[in-house]
Amino acid sequence: MQAREDFSSLLDAVARRKQRLLDYLMQERFVRRFQPDHIRDAVYSYVKGGGKSLRPAVTLLSCGALGGDESRALPVAAAIEIYHTWTLVHDDVIDRDDTRRSLPTVHHDFARRASAEFGWAVSEAEHYGTTIAILAGDVQQSWAWSLLFEACDAGVSAELVVRLGQELASLVTPQLVEGETLDVQYAGAALQLDEAAVIDVLAKKTGVLYEFAGRAGAAIALDDASADLPSVKALASFCRLCGTAFQIQDDILGVVGDARQLGKPVGSDIREGKTTLLTLKALAQADPEQEERLTRTLGAEKASAAEVRAAIALLRDTGAVEYAQAISRRYVHEALQKLEALPDNRYRSLLAQWAQYIIQRKF
Repeated sequence: MQAREDFSSLLDAVARRKQRLLDYLMQERFVRRFQPDHIRDAVYSYVKGGGKSLRPAVTLLSCGALGGDESRALPVAAAIEIYHTWTLVHDDVIDRDDTRRSLPTVHHDFARRASAEFGWAVSEAEHYGTTIAILAGDVQQSWAWSLLFEACDAGVSAELVVRLGQELASLVTPQLVEGETLDVQYAGAALQLDEAAVIDVLAKKTGVLYEFAGRAGAAIALDDASADLPSVKALASFCRLCGTAFQIQDDILGVVGDARQLGKPVGSDIREGKTTLLTLKALAQADPEQEERLTRTLGAEKASAAEVRAAIALLRDTGAVEYAQAISRRYVHEALQKLEALPDNRYRSLLAQWAQYIIQRKF
């Protein structure tokens, strides 16, 4: 397995593509579209607030891997980034998170701004923050569709753009919403679930959009709307497997990561009672006394820092962290085999590095 310092070429490649993406999204023709200023600020909050923009980078790298011109895929990559961003804005409302990427979440920030700028009471200010987050997410989803359509101006055939739009609307969004819904419904239900059910949620919450990112880049490179081409199927499968591993690693970092690097509190998943592979394994391995302590803390919004630390220690002691890490490595190993169907070039090498980076990243 690669050492972390070996990822410098990957991170540089991703950073250069992120800058191209930002230059595209920050064009004045877009900036002036969003009014009033609270909506504009909310729409751009996460876009300008950090993150590596991995999904659009995967789109561009997938396009290059099959000999395509990345510039033709840029509008679709931008659409995927903004599409992902609206899901984050709404997810933060659902999870009641206050921070993302070390910055206030949209709903939390605009609750504060309503209080400071309008002098509103706490309850009204919080409702306003939620309202702005919902509306900003709505605008971002509309913007994502607009960006997707701009691919025609970059030389992508209208037939292919329509095909991608149909897939985004009829396959990606329903699966993503299904995964999010099940994630909420499964909170605190680890004792009634199995590994397959939890991984199904991870694949739908995260894997499905990565899969679309890879398929879109591949299809643009080949200028072919068919989803059945072997190389397109290989890239799509590679990305779905990697996306699932990415979410498993997210869940691991959510309990054993560094809050300063993550940009959000460690242990929030425990307070929310989320059912992850870690809680699933811990409860299966725990003795009755450990099970009682863990179930008492899971989903306890007011759990103390000491109680959360004790729950995290229990996840470690029962081998749950190592168990989840082993599953994420298994998914990446399977994903890397899919790349063998692609031409051996620098893009394929970068995608392989990305797969390894997923399971070694610290934030």
